Amino acid sequence: MAGNFNPQTAARALARRLAVQALYRWQLNAAPWQDLVTEFASDADMPRADAGYFRALVQQAIDEHETLDAALGPFLSRAAAVLDPVEHAVLLIASVELQHQKQVPFRVVIDEAVGLARRFGATDGHKFVNGVLDRAARAWRSDER
Repeated sequence: MAGNFNPQTAARALARRLAVQALYRWQLNAAPWQDLVTEFASDADMPRADAGYFRALVQQAIDEHETLDAALGPFLSRAAAVLDPVEHAVLLIASVELQHQKQVPFRVVIDEAVGLARRFGATDGHKFVNGVLDRAARAWRSDER
């Protein structure tokens, strides 16, 4: 598998992880997205991340969080406002990708989101995230199926 390593894929995966952490932080202590980008610029992992992709994800997730939450609504079993902060951050980032980053296959978006929810979220949070994003991808990316 080492021969399949793609530096851009790894840099994007790291950008997603940092974006989830930034959105988690934003939910606990709201701040303008620019402040979060500045704050995370000094993260030890940022030099290996796709900084432009990180910035785009954080900016869109925060600027459009109300619209994204509303779009997720039909796929959620409870209001976005009461979601676990990690799951909510993961869903916001994945929603940005599903709706605005059409060049990223929906399966990649879901796999990355489930992995982040498994790593940082509650015990079964990844199952919830998988179910929500699977339904969302069917609706938002029906042309890819």
